[in-house]
Amino acid sequence: MATIIRGKEVAEQVLSQVKADVAALLARGVTPCLAVILVGDDPASRIYVGKKKEKCAELGMRSLEFTLPAETQEEELLALIAKLNADESVHGILCQLPLPKHLDEQTIVRAVAPKKDVDGFTCRISADARRDLMPCTPAGVMEMLAYANVSIAGKHCVVVGRSNIVGKPMAALLLQADGTVTICHSKTRDLANITRQADILVAAVGKPHFITADMVKEGAVVIDVGVNRGADRKVIGDVDFEAVEKKASMITPVPGGVGLMTIAMLMKNTVRAAAQQNP
Repeated sequence: MATIIRGKEVAEQVLSQVKADVAALLARGVTPCLAVILVGDDPASRIYVGKKKEKCAELGMRSLEFTLPAETQEEELLALIAKLNADESVHGILCQLPLPKHLDEQTIVRAVAPKKDVDGFTCRISADARRDLMPCTPAGVMEMLAYANVSIAGKHCVVVGRSNIVGKPMAALLLQADGTVTICHSKTRDLANITRQADILVAAVGKPHFITADMVKEGAVVIDVGVNRGADRKVIGDVDFEAVEKKASMITPVPGGVGLMTIAMLMKNTVRAAAQQNP
């Protein structure tokens, strides 16, 4: 049976350091501030925004919320982002996705000043990850691998999914850590043959129980980034956990795995941004 890498334990470790960093900034008269923009009233987005505000309060950070109606036009949203970009008291800006269909997500994401892009969507992953505002979910995966003492160098890492938010930056971070990386997607031929070669398999395809036991090599490390709703409305991952757990050496659960890391890394990015903007 696989060792389970639980997000709660890793997130607590990350947030403990974040809290210390917040205290150091407060002692210098700097209060890290995260501005969150919510367009529309998507119930899931409202929950996520609430959790981010709660975590800011727990850590001694300041949070601002801007709730706009679903019919908000692009010009109005871009004007708000420009105002927050210019506000020196705001260190991080997050525009909660998904946006209403009439708004172009890429245009909105690119409008956020890179130094305040705490989601890490505009990050160009460099050799100095200590200064980059890393994409939150992939960065959280890297923290989990480090916590579990998983060596990446020289390993064959297979990422299933090529989104700009998870798949592509995940592959870049694994490559930066000297892994040999393969990215798979919906048009990959003989997918199972490729995933069976993975020493580290990251599932980020957005399809419930897509990765089955026959697609996993004995002893592989399996990271499940998926968040899906099953027939009973329960949250399930991209990996058939019960079956794959019997073959993997390590595995992350859903819920209770990577998802808990995303907010932790958002907090870490916000504090890092505040420190960089107030050297």
